[in-house]
Amino acid sequence: MRPRIKDRHLPACVYQKHGAYWYVKGGQWRRLGADLQGALHEYARIVSIPTEGMPALIDKALPHIVAGRAPATEVQYRYCARLVAQVFAEYRPEQVRHGDIVQMMDAYSHKVAIANRMLTVLKLVFQWAMDRELVQHNPCLSVKRLKQTPRERLIKGKEYQAIYAHAAPWLQIVMDLCYLTGQRIGDVLKIERQHLTDEGIFVQQQKTGKRLVVGWTPDLQAVIERAKALPGSVAAMRYVIAGRAGRMRLHSNVWRAFKTAAEKAGVADVTLHDLRAMAGTETDRQGNDPSALLGHTDRRTTQIYLRDKTAKVVTGPSKKAG
Repeated sequence: MRPRIKDRHLPACVYQKHGAYWYVKGGQWRRLGADLQGALHEYARIVSIPTEGMPALIDKALPHIVAGRAPATEVQYRYCARLVAQVFAEYRPEQVRHGDIVQMMDAYSHKVAIANRMLTVLKLVFQWAMDRELVQHNPCLSVKRLKQTPRERLIKGKEYQAIYAHAAPWLQIVMDLCYLTGQRIGDVLKIERQHLTDEGIFVQQQKTGKRLVVGWTPDLQAVIERAKALPGSVAAMRYVIAGRAGRMRLHSNVWRAFKTAAEKAGVADVTLHDLRAMAGTETDRQGNDPSALLGHTDRRTTQIYLRDKTAKVVTGPSKKAG
């Protein structure tokens, strides 16, 4: 920080300009007031934020916001709560306005999903505070979510095989299970030996709580047998695709391994979650029900995962007699 040349009587980060006093930090200018006494009072309120500001409010509200959420959702909410706390680190709850939140959304416009989730978390924080009469209104209600363009990436068969060729045997099994079951990676990693029933693989989806059984096919049975034959795999292990010491593999490590295999294969713009779309799309092509496989109750949700953009051959009606 450079030493002051003028206005040495003012506190740190406070400047006088255009007939008013301003608090400047992180490249943002916040007007304190036109008279020195009022400006110093507002400055005192700002620097006292650690005990009464937005980060403290978020810390209080967060346990209530994530209670009962799916584990994956809780992780996402906690991550976005940290980002929101950083954005509004120097704000008191009553100082947050519609425009401040719009600026936050603009700053994260290159990460649309993150920005929208941050807005959701902030809205829930203010709703919690309103219910307890800690604030008078929720400034998030008038803020619009960013428009999110649906992902259209569909992994081709040759791309799948190219990645597969650079994947370790355990990762190949993960890929096959993601594709053959159509389930999210978190649900695949949670498959236990006790979930292997006579009818198929029992799955209770983390995100929705939906319960389903993916019926056995020769391909699916073959993958499970390969999993059982992995080095170090024993019948006493809890998870079908166990990691070290029989523990469940970390979601982040599996994503990292898949990304490395894709880079070695020269396949760009691909994620593990795209295998779920690949499964739903191929299931639809084969004339089966992708909604049932993916665990959706709303066909519109399934449409997000159906990424076959080729023109379909349709048949018109026959000419009516008479």
